[in-house]
Amino acid sequence: MEVLEIMKTTLTDMNIVSAITSTIFIILLGFFCRKKGIFNDQVGKLLSKVVLTVALPALAFNSFMQDINRESLAEGMNILIWGLVIYIILIFATKPMYMKFKEDKETTLRVLTIFGSTTFFGIPIVGAIYGAEGVLYASIFNIGYRIFLYSYAYIKMSGLKMEMKNIKEMFLNPIVIATFAGLFIWITQGSLPQVVHAATEGAASQAAFLRLDQTAIWLHKPISFLAGLASPLAWLSIGATLGSVKFNTALTDRTSWIYSINKVILVPLINIVLLAILQMTGILSMSAVCVGVVVIMMATPTATVATAYAISFDKDAVLASNASLLSTITAVVMIPVWIIVLNLISSFNLFG
Repeated sequence: MEVLEIMKTTLTDMNIVSAITSTIFIILLGFFCRKKGIFNDQVGKLLSKVVLTVALPALAFNSFMQDINRESLAEGMNILIWGLVIYIILIFATKPMYMKFKEDKETTLRVLTIFGSTTFFGIPIVGAIYGAEGVLYASIFNIGYRIFLYSYAYIKMSGLKMEMKNIKEMFLNPIVIATFAGLFIWITQGSLPQVVHAATEGAASQAAFLRLDQTAIWLHKPISFLAGLASPLAWLSIGATLGSVKFNTALTDRTSWIYSINKVILVPLINIVLLAILQMTGILSMSAVCVGVVVIMMATPTATVATAYAISFDKDAVLASNASLLSTITAVVMIPVWIIVLNLISSFNLFG
């Protein structure tokens, strides 16, 4: 009965419900606009480019414009550690998942399962549910993701050694630059030169000169407006992309269904189980918010870069495209389910 009560509370929480409906409705709007010809075949790509080069960097940077304390710093370090460790675990865990497939197909399925669309799909949803705190932890978590995506994934899919262009892309990506800039300000704000500014009550207060939300509101405001574009533009782009493809081939592809279940259901479940074990043994402790961020980030569909690798290096490109489509649909359906599961877990105080 307690479980039913928790589910009822979750489904009647307007913050959670509105986050779910916003995601689904705006994706459907993008789908409708593409099907009706309001959006042409380039709109999805254009919107995603705006999101990745402008909106998400602004969102990532803005999330670090908040006070730091011992607890939030510890949470940040723990999620950074897990963001590195989980990809090493998944490299080995995906091997038995696809043992029956041949070399190229096995490689493609493993890489697509390890790397989801955490940046484009995950962070906007995390922001809608957990706000700036969630985006902060998601941005830190994504550091490990980018390291492995541009190194391990590239090497596995290309069969080549790591190239300089990938190292440059890893560190000169706008989102990476914004994340590290924000992380630097967040961690060092106590040691940076302090500026006296007017607090909301009118009394004078001090803040690090790089805390733009307090010392340069004229600059922080446009960044906030750009950050606010991330979620709606990302969801419109997803809908427009889904509206551009034919479903028949993907829907009848059994391998893509197996992959989608592994990616959107099994991988997040692995994270929950492992994090629960680490919590109970005292090895690594995480708050319910951090666990929620990890699960949502891991329940994302195929990463665009991973699909691009498959197409570029001729590693079963058709499978990668079908898997990307089906996993996106599966993720949209499963995100509300995972949010309910996360609230059930939180109510049992399994995580701090």
